Amino acid sequence: MTTESLGAPRQLGLAGWRARNQSLIDEWRRGIYRFRQSRLSIVGLVVILFLVAVALVGPFLVPYPDDGSTALHVADRLKAPNAAHWFGTDDLGRDIFTRVVLGTGIALEVGVLVLVVAMGIGVPLGATAGYFGGFVDDLIMRVTDIFLTIPGLILAFGFAAALGPGLTNAMLAVSLVWWPGFCRLTRGQVLQIREEDYVTTARSLGASPWRVLFVHIIPNSLSPLIVKASLDIGFVILTAAALGFLGIGAQPPTPDWGAMVSYGRKYLPVWWWYAVFPGMAIFMTVFAFNLLGDGLRDLFDPRTRR
Repeated sequence: MTTESLGAPRQLGLAGWRARNQSLIDEWRRGIYRFRQSRLSIVGLVVILFLVAVALVGPFLVPYPDDGSTALHVADRLKAPNAAHWFGTDDLGRDIFTRVVLGTGIALEVGVLVLVVAMGIGVPLGATAGYFGGFVDDLIMRVTDIFLTIPGLILAFGFAAALGPGLTNAMLAVSLVWWPGFCRLTRGQVLQIREEDYVTTARSLGASPWRVLFVHIIPNSLSPLIVKASLDIGFVILTAAALGFLGIGAQPPTPDWGAMVSYGRKYLPVWWWYAVFPGMAIFMTVFAFNLLGDGLRDLFDPRTRR
């Protein structure tokens, strides 16, 4: 058998797959084209990739790695930005540039882990409510409504205060606040998809309700969930920073941006760099994720037009 004959079935299989999914391929191409046309979305993606790179390699390249923990340099306290300390120093003489770089990994970790936990709670609950309906739907959605009636930051503050100060408890508190949004979105998607022909066919072939739900419905509901996650991650980081600012998030000497802004505000306006640089890091991160989320909305929603 020749190489050409071996490759022919593979080529035919690929061609068949493309023929069956041509409409989906065309939608993705249009979405990617719209994403590439959005300069702000590209800027957001570039900034996020830069932040990820900083989080990964920054700890190995920072000029004063010990300043991320309990280092103390009294002689260098509150020095203005200079060649040795690009972002100046704090009230303990620690290099603010080093602490901002180290805080990048913490901020991204918080954003990702919180959304993973929130989606892990909200998506199954929303899918269950939308698919089974009835009493199950009423019970889940009434609990969801209770969570949504309370402002998120206040509820997160309450959970964090009850759990105790600390980064892990802050992440858990924000996760408990964030799941209702994913629950409601998933429920709405499931209500639309559960009557589709392929779902009806799966049920008629004897597939169990849970198989239909987790194999056929939820995977086809992921696009809006991904868009929501990309938009929410910036606000999750902002909420966690707010808890750090209030003193119930990450605790010293953790280089948390929110805590750095909280301590630095006491020295405004004279020693402005203490609060300004970590504050700029928070702003840049939140703004970049919002720009990226806007682009992903165009990518995953073919009905969206500029």
